[in-house]
Order: sequence, then C-alpha cells, then structure tokens
Amino acid sequence: MSTEDIDVMVYDYTVAHGAIPAPLNFMGFPKSCCTSVNEEVCHGIPDKSVILKSGDIINVDVSTIYKGYYSDASRMFMIGKVDKKKQDLVAITKECLRIGIEAAKPWAFMGNIGAAIGNYAHKRGYSVVREFGGHGVGVEFHEEPFVCHVGKKNTGMLLVPGMIFTIEPMINMGKKDIYVDAANDWTALTIDGMPSAQWEHTVLITEKGAVSLTY
Repeated sequence: MSTEDIDVMVYDYTVAHGAIPAPLNFMGFPKSCCTSVNEEVCHGIPDKSVILKSGDIINVDVSTIYKGYYSDASRMFMIGKVDKKKQDLVAITKECLRIGIEAAKPWAFMGNIGAAIGNYAHKRGYSVVREFGGHGVGVEFHEEPFVCHVGKKNTGMLLVPGMIFTIEPMINMGKKDIYVDAANDWTALTIDGMPSAQWEHTVLITEKGAVSLTY
C-alpha cells in the first residue's frame, strides 16, 4: 500500500458522507490528508511512490469540514513487525496526548497542558517538538489559541468552558530539532533522522473537564 492509497480512501469516505477534506488545496496543500512516515514529524504529503513496509510507523492526520465546521485528529499506525523502540515511542506519545487532555481543566491554564506533556516525555528520554502544536478549531481550520506541548504550570491563557482546540503532541525519539523539506515546503522531518510520533484529538472544555470531540 502507498500513502497515496490512504489519501484516496480518506477523500472517498469524506465526500461520500457529505463532508470536505480540509487539507485539500489549503494554502496549496495538494492532498486530502497528511501521511507522515518514520522520521517525518508532520505534514507528510501522500505519494504513490511512498510504499509502506514492515517496520514503518505512520501518522495519518485527517481534518474535515462538515456543515461549515472543522475537526482535526490524527492517529499512529504500525506496519507489520515494528521494533520495540518504535513501539515505545508510539505508546508514550499516545500517553502524552491522554495526559495533556487530562490537564485541560476549566479555569486552569494553557501552560498546564504543555507542562504535563513535556514533563512526561522528557522524563522518559524523549524530546518534544516546539515549532508545531495544537490550535483552536471551529469555523476556521487554524484559530487561536496556539497550544504548545511544553510549558510551565499555571501560566498562559485561562481555559474557559466552551473553548475548542486540538492537542497534538509530536514526540521525537532523538533530538527536538526539525526542518521543513525544501522540495515541497510542507513536510517537517527530524534533523537527526530519528523517528517521530504524533496523536491528536479535538477537545472541548466543559465545566467538568476536557471532552474529546474526535475518535
């Protein structure tokens, strides 16, 4: 299977349900989803020449417009026999997302989310990408606030019931440093070539805590 095959499935399923793939033609992005493999951090462009093989990990980031509103979510998948280090990276990153959502409490602060994620990842020997993060989402694809996945507790914006934003930690096995591929001006990769993983939910702040709107 190629990453282009994934993109075709995303497009077909989305339009069959009366929705629009949000990434398609967004600021020139040419596909309906992002497929980021191994050392690709985010915004990987699906391509028929990228064939998934045993041992790969891939993030599929799907964003949808439905009845005028945007949603955004991503998941990790492990292809065939994946080594223990990559398995651990995927699992730790998923736990970072869970911990971040747990920290997103009403009348707490945005910095609590980044502090919870960053502390958990760093204590386990992983690094956290700074250049990209979560974001408000609703009638626009990317709205305020920016959600950083490192931070200091009890700092930043106050979290108020009714806020909707994404939490999407990007965790690297190696160093935090990344670069954007000059060939397409989209795909971010780790500078050291080590694998990266990401999980994402769109969440709503309620009086009782954060509720995931994506599944």
